[in-house]
This record gives sequence, structure tokens and C-alpha cells, in this order.
Amino acid sequence: MGTTFVFIHGGGMSGAYWDRLLPHLHHPALAVDLPGRAGKPADPMELTVEECVASVVDDVRAAGLDDIVLVAHSSGGLFAPGVAAALAPKVRHIVLSAANVPPEGGTGLDAMKASHRDRVIEAMDAARRDGWVLQTPGPEAPEKVRQAYGGDDLDDDLVAFMVDPMRCVRDSMNFYFQPIHWSAIGDVPVTFVKHLRDRPSPPALQDNNITRLPKPPRIVEIDSGHIPAVTHPEEFASILDAIADAT
Repeated sequence: MGTTFVFIHGGGMSGAYWDRLLPHLHHPALAVDLPGRAGKPADPMELTVEECVASVVDDVRAAGLDDIVLVAHSSGGLFAPGVAAALAPKVRHIVLSAANVPPEGGTGLDAMKASHRDRVIEAMDAARRDGWVLQTPGPEAPEKVRQAYGGDDLDDDLVAFMVDPMRCVRDSMNFYFQPIHWSAIGDVPVTFVKHLRDRPSPPALQDNNITRLPKPPRIVEIDSGHIPAVTHPEEFASILDAIADAT
């Protein structure tokens, strides 16, 4: 089969996040859905990093893939090290699209903007006192997302794409409070795709994430906001295909 991309979406999204990118790739791809999507059961009160990692690993093994370039977007980076470790040596390369990289043994909270982290902790504490767990909001009003990601304003078609309930879902934030160990990837090479106009993960925050990787990654810059797979699919696909060709 040759090299296959395995795509891990970020929080509050589904595997359909990658729909605009996939047709531009020259290599085959598997866009997984984390638990809580596509009929996969998930308890938002207890959803764990380990559960999400196991779900991705099961999907990859079911597909019979052997040579993998693992691509993770945003909070998908919290699952990438566990997936790479579980599937070693099948994972040949990891690509991080402004992905979360906590310090060794840290949590997803440590990879957020400080103001966002503080709000999440406060909101999670309040939710737990009420017997629930903090979740992402799911589909929002179109005008709320037009400028949410940074970069150029989304046009009407892209706004509709992003708020479609098939790809914008309510998601547990429980896994942001669990330790992550990027040391688990061993010698797997990493490319970090740095989004130069990212609003949720500004360039300075991405630089911090880059320094936390076990070894210095290759850095590729793209002049986009937080969702280049949606706004710049052809350019992003070219970056990914070049990596796969060299693997």
C-alpha cells in the first residue's frame, strides 16, 4: 500500500475536519474519528487520553496499515505520542499542525494560552461541582466562527463547513487534565507546521510547543490561521505529500 497518512482531528471536531484536504493528497489517507463521533461510544465525564489513543490504534490496525505518517491538528497532538508508541515501528513520521505539546508529563492545559487555561480550569471546577464535566459548545452561530481561527475571514461556504454538525461536535474536555509523555515517540522524526496567523494558537505559543518536543523538529511555515486543512488545502497537501515522499 505504501505510505499512508493517518489524520487525528482536534477537540470539538470529527474526522470530517479533513474533508477539504483529502482530495488533494497523492497518498492514501485514513481520517479517524475519536470516541464520541461516528457512533463510537464515549462518556464525557470520563473520556481519557488513553481511550482516545486506543481508538486510533484500533482503527489503524483494522485498516492494516504498516507505513504511516501521523498527522495531528491542535489538541490531536495530545494523542499523537501514545499512538506513535503503540504502533512503533509503523509510524515513520509525525506532522503537527499547530498541535498541542505539553512539557514532559504535563497536560493539555499547559499547551494553552494562559488566559484560556485559566478559564478552562475555572469552568471545569464549576462543572464538576454541579456534577458534570466541561464540554466544547458544538455547532455555534456562523458569525461567531468567521474570525475565530485567525487568518483571513472565512467566507460563507467555509463557515458552513466548520459549523456543520457532522464535523463540529460537543466534546469532553476531561482529557486536557491528563499527563502527556512526548518522550514515548523515541526517534520518530517530527515536522511542525507553524501557522503564522493562528488566533487560538498564536505563533509564540507554537514556538513554546516546539521547544517541548524531545528533539528539534523540522519547521514548515504556512501563512494561515488555525485551520489550514480547511483554508489552504492544496498548500497543506503539498507539504504533507513532500514529507511522505521523503519517508
